[in-house]
Amino acid sequence: MTGQVATPPNKLDAAVLKIAGVVVLGAIMSILDITVVSVALPTFQVEFDATYAEVAWTMTGYTLALATVIPLSGWAADRFGTKRLYMLALLLFTLGSALCATATSIEQLVGYRVLQGLGGGMLMPLGMTIMTRAAGPERIGRLMAVLGIPMLLGPICGPILGGWLIEAKSWEWIFLINVPIGAIALVYAWFALPKDKPQPSESFDFLGMLMLSPGLALFLYGVSSWPEAGTFTATKVWLPMVSGALLVIAFVLYSFKPKHPLLDLRLFRNRNLTVSTLSLFVFIIAFMGAGLLFPSYFLQVRGESTLQAGLLMAPQGIGAMLTMPIAGMLADKIPVGRTVPFAMALIAAGFFTFTQVGTDTSYVLLCGSLFVMGLGMGGTMMPIMTSALRTLNHHDVARGSTLVNILQQIGGSIGSATMSVILTSQLNKSTPIPGTNPPITEAQAAIASHHVTVPLPPSVIQQGLEFVAQSFATTFWVGFVLVLATFIPIAFLPRKRQAASPDAAGEGTVETPVMIH
Repeated sequence: MTGQVATPPNKLDAAVLKIAGVVVLGAIMSILDITVVSVALPTFQVEFDATYAEVAWTMTGYTLALATVIPLSGWAADRFGTKRLYMLALLLFTLGSALCATATSIEQLVGYRVLQGLGGGMLMPLGMTIMTRAAGPERIGRLMAVLGIPMLLGPICGPILGGWLIEAKSWEWIFLINVPIGAIALVYAWFALPKDKPQPSESFDFLGMLMLSPGLALFLYGVSSWPEAGTFTATKVWLPMVSGALLVIAFVLYSFKPKHPLLDLRLFRNRNLTVSTLSLFVFIIAFMGAGLLFPSYFLQVRGESTLQAGLLMAPQGIGAMLTMPIAGMLADKIPVGRTVPFAMALIAAGFFTFTQVGTDTSYVLLCGSLFVMGLGMGGTMMPIMTSALRTLNHHDVARGSTLVNILQQIGGSIGSATMSVILTSQLNKSTPIPGTNPPITEAQAAIASHHVTVPLPPSVIQQGLEFVAQSFATTFWVGFVLVLATFIPIAFLPRKRQAASPDAAGEGTVETPVMIH
């Protein structure tokens, strides 16, 4: 039963928290899965007798599936209802996880990862839509803080969980662990999510889909192939990137013509959404790209195990946990333009330390810097996402969250590829060691020395480690500059509370109540 609610309660009530629990479960599965699999790539090489380029497709295939399905989420949520679609996404992800554990070849594993990605790609945008509609605009900041916990802790807990499961059990368990969680989430969703109210009147934009989904997939394929190829001029890099970009540009030009486009770019007429998504896009490129290199530094320069590297990243998650609930409450009361710059300053301060890393940089200093960065992370990402969606009306929330998720996916892929290319190019400048067969460089020997005995003088190994550390420091400098660049769009975030308008679910207005049962 529903009723008009003029002003939602200040705090998150039990009914809304029950819905948030379903979304968090789905987010935990999809986000943890990405980082857990990333630490298992060396294991896949051994188990399936495959090259690194081949096993990397377990990540790339998942990403391409995300890019293909995310644009469909907004239309499908309106057409079929968020509850049905969310449960379908959970089912696909859980089924894909179970099948991954049965893979006997790298080709099978990549195929099952694609199935996982089809489900995982819908979980986040649908989850954001469900939570935004459930909480209403006055409480969206607090609810986004709840969703932000798995988004920020995934990259921290994933390596720890993956390292432990592989060491204690076997690689199959990094996928099997999703099965009981997925089953629980399906039952939970059936009882907790509000009844669907699908709107079948809108026609599906097939022409838009034929341009946008393949365009995003081709573009991200080219970006993902860049680190392996080492140069943009490689055909497998520039051809799909250019082809994909042309398809996306064609979609942008076309999308303003149909009444119901696959991706509603008209939403960018909302200045608040435009500035917030641009800020988030630049931030994702800067932080997520370089953030993936933090554990690599501990592994390749300091010789830590996968589990130890994951544990060393934990201070970042602790910092985020401390500030995220506070940032969520502040986002509901104070314009994000007044709080996010301070949080970004913390990130910049912590990040600077990594531009100075060497072979024996103090772990106390590094972990302290990660903690400071975590404090900033907790006060940055979710408030910006809150600002992006707050002034949209009830109907536009699904399409707005789809826009945000697509830009996140593209930004993360571009950032990761850019940082990987820079680090690889730096490492390739290492001096070859005379008389080695096959020929290896000092950097390669230094990295290998952590895992096998290398018959070389300690001075050569030390020289190689210092070179690798300097390569990481140079790459982190690029990331630091990108972090500073994020302050430009952040400067345009709203610094005043906006008055509610009659047609927007802005601050102080709830356009459509939510039915809880």
